[in-house]
Amino acid sequence: MSDRLPPLTALRAFEAAARHLSFARAASELNVTPAALSFQIKSLEQALGAPVFRRLNRAVELTEAGRTLAPGTSEGFETLNRAWRAAHRLQDDATLTVTAGPAFTAKWLAPRLYEFAQAHPEIELRFSASLRMMDFERDEIDVAIRFGTSQNSDLYTLPLAQEWVTPVMTPNLAKQVKEPADLLRMPLIFDDSINFLEPPCDWAAWFRAVGMNHAPQHGPRFSQADHAIDAALAGVGVVLGRRALIIKDLHEGRLIAPFRTAVAPDARFRFVCPKGAETRPPVQAFRNWILSEIAKTAHLADAMTVILASDVAP
Repeated sequence: MSDRLPPLTALRAFEAAARHLSFARAASELNVTPAALSFQIKSLEQALGAPVFRRLNRAVELTEAGRTLAPGTSEGFETLNRAWRAAHRLQDDATLTVTAGPAFTAKWLAPRLYEFAQAHPEIELRFSASLRMMDFERDEIDVAIRFGTSQNSDLYTLPLAQEWVTPVMTPNLAKQVKEPADLLRMPLIFDDSINFLEPPCDWAAWFRAVGMNHAPQHGPRFSQADHAIDAALAGVGVVLGRRALIIKDLHEGRLIAPFRTAVAPDARFRFVCPKGAETRPPVQAFRNWILSEIAKTAHLADAMTVILASDVAP
């Protein structure tokens, strides 16, 4: 018996029939006649020297040889499909698919899309707002914006601006604030999305940074950073806002940061894509646009006195 693989068409016919357990449905999927599909499977069985299906009256079932062969053929064709889609995507300079967390998508990307569309009308942006770890090939993603401390040496990774947190509020609430102690009589909003950071970058850390031993526990809590910021924009209270997610609101006056003290975690947002893809025109254009947008509000960040969370850890 030869180890030589049978024709790809025979393997493809087997894979579809094994998945559907129906020659008719497999033939319909592959756009061939049931007779043609049956012929391909018979040629595969002849090459293997054993049947892969047991033919019943109105159905088929896999033999032991078929059950052994099915998983590998399914994985093989899925790998081929992913590779083909990835290679095809390299030729597409008109579409760029980006994944980012829901908060970054809502507070950083979405409000700036008009500027990107004006600067690059030739590129159609598509977004997947998710915190799930994506596979660039399987999920057909071109660029990921991710927040954290870890880096993957197998990917192209560009750290973006240093991240920090500082209290922000509406202009009306800001009129009541002259010094950090004034915050003690205001509703404090909690953004629980960064509770995973070590050392903590929370209200207690910020109060330690300004010389106060205060660790508030009570107030509205949100699992999504953009929801916490929306609450502050609605005048609910004061939120410890994250630089990337509040900087546009600060720049345009919807939020006020009355103090210049900010606390920085080790984590930051990163621009990530497969190595080599960073030179593709749409990826390069998107990366350069992000950097130029960050530069527009750099003066606000430069005005902050940034203290590392590790320097104020309890």
